[in-house]
This record gives sequence, structure tokens and C-alpha cells, in this order.
Amino acid sequence: MHPVIAIRNLSKVYEGGFQALNNIHLEIQRGEIFALLGPNGAGKTTLISIICGIVNPSSGEVLAAGHDVVREFRAARSIIGLVPQELSTDAFESVWNTVAFSRGLFGKPRNDAHIEKVLRDLSLWDKRNQRIMELSGGMKRRVLIAKALAHEPDILFLDEPTAGVDVELRRDMWNMVRELRSRGVTIILTTHYIEEAEEMADRIGVINKGEIVVVEEKKALMQTLGKKRLTLYLQNPLESIPEALTGYPLELSDGGDTLTFTFDASRGRTGIGELLRKLNQQGIDFSDLHSRESSLEEIFVNLVHETDNRAR
Repeated sequence: MHPVIAIRNLSKVYEGGFQALNNIHLEIQRGEIFALLGPNGAGKTTLISIICGIVNPSSGEVLAAGHDVVREFRAARSIIGLVPQELSTDAFESVWNTVAFSRGLFGKPRNDAHIEKVLRDLSLWDKRNQRIMELSGGMKRRVLIAKALAHEPDILFLDEPTAGVDVELRRDMWNMVRELRSRGVTIILTTHYIEEAEEMADRIGVINKGEIVVVEEKKALMQTLGKKRLTLYLQNPLESIPEALTGYPLELSDGGDTLTFTFDASRGRTGIGELLRKLNQQGIDFSDLHSRESSLEEIFVNLVHETDNRAR
């Protein structure tokens, strides 16, 4: 299967010498939800802007459904929808005219039924005759999404789409994303709400300082890099971890009342049984215990810290 987006040897250096992207290689498959995560300034928006033809690369190649985004800009851009971070649209136009005009920009024939469906799906139908300047921030965000969907793109980019929006819009938008994916639309999103990526994405890519750190299926990423933690609630607080237990990955917290053991659940031997025997030998009793897996947010933070440390 050919990827719907293929990025090879992509780099971007801005005037002044700042390197935003460094030798990016990435393939995104048709019909998947791909989450691109990274801290502020990591290169997420630059990468999206290059794919969408807004920014020119310094070197490398980007293909969208087989079309080079530089040499075949119109063909590539016609199949891409973009919901940018910034709220930028004509303040004096009506919602309907703004969305319908966006469809016309891509050479699509008039289709009032499609525009109506998009507006209804985004709870904008009752606002269709209002001017953009009269809308709340959340409604303006909905209009940006409607504009991106007006020309029925095969690829949809959502750049921080739920930043600062209400819970209702977030729910409506994710329902819409699931419906689009079921119709074969490829969704690429960046988000600071990592729980959204954890819930929605099929695959996850992490970018930091202009370089791709990891690309992996979400489940595989969490199995490979995720850790489990066994938390023991002690009957009597400890001032420090006994010397006999210093070989274990233990952390003492809550004033000595809580002992946390971190282990790799994918290994056959977790070491829990041996640890509990050692605790008994040391006369350390616990009243309760609790086990949990690392979240995607913890994995993301650890990956970013690792790459930062290697760069020093």
C-alpha cells in the first residue's frame, strides 16, 4: 500500500540560520488518524505548513497522494484540508458565504447540500447567516473546521484544533473525525491534550527540535515504552529506603507513607514477588497496594527529556 503522505529527507532552515526541521522521514497511511506530538517550537507547525504548501522546504521531498507539494501544488492542495491554530477569517462575511467561498477556491462546483451537512455537523446551521465578527471564539473555531471540510478533502490537518475550546465542541469534533475516518479520510492532528491522542490516534509520532524521535502504533508504543507502577501504602512511614532494597527501582513519597516500584510489564519476571519477600524480611508492612500503567503523556515527556539530554 502506498502512503497517502510520503516525506523524504525534509529539512527547513529559515533566514537567520534557524533550523526548524532536520532530515525528516515520515509516511502516513491512507485512512489513519495520525497524532503528531511535540513541545512548543519542536517543528510541528512548520512540518504541517510545508505539506500544505504554505512554507517552502529548504531540501527534501513531500508527496501528497503522489503529488509533489511544490511542483504540483494545485493538485496536492486540492485534496488537503487545514484547520490552523490561528482564528483568521473575514470578519464581515456570513458563515455560509465564508464556507461556500472556501469550497469555490478549490474549483469545486456548488454543493449547497454538502455545505449544509458540514454546518449542521458542527452545530453552525443556526448561525449560517451571522457575520463572523458576531460569533464567539468557539464558534469561530467551528467555522475554520467547516472551511477545511468545504471542498471534501481526502487529507485533513488539525493543528491544535481544540486549544481553548469548550467541551461540547471538542466532543462534536471528535465525533466528526471518527465519521471522516470511517469514510477513508486521513486525519493528521497536533494537540497539547495528550489524552485526545491517546483516545483517538492509530499511530503517534513525536517530534522534538526538528527531528522525528519515534513513530509507532499507539498500542505498540505504550507496550514498548510504557511502564507499570506498583504503589504500596505503608502501615508505618519510612525515613528512607533500606539499604537492602537499594537495588530496586523504588521511590519513597508522601512523607514516607508510600513506596512506588516501577517495572516492565512486558517481561516475564516483573520482580514483584521478590520485592514483596524482601519487604517482609525487612519488617515493612503495607495496608494496600495499587498498580497502574504509564499514560501516553508520561511516555511523551520521557521521550522528549531523553532527546534533550542526548543533545546536550
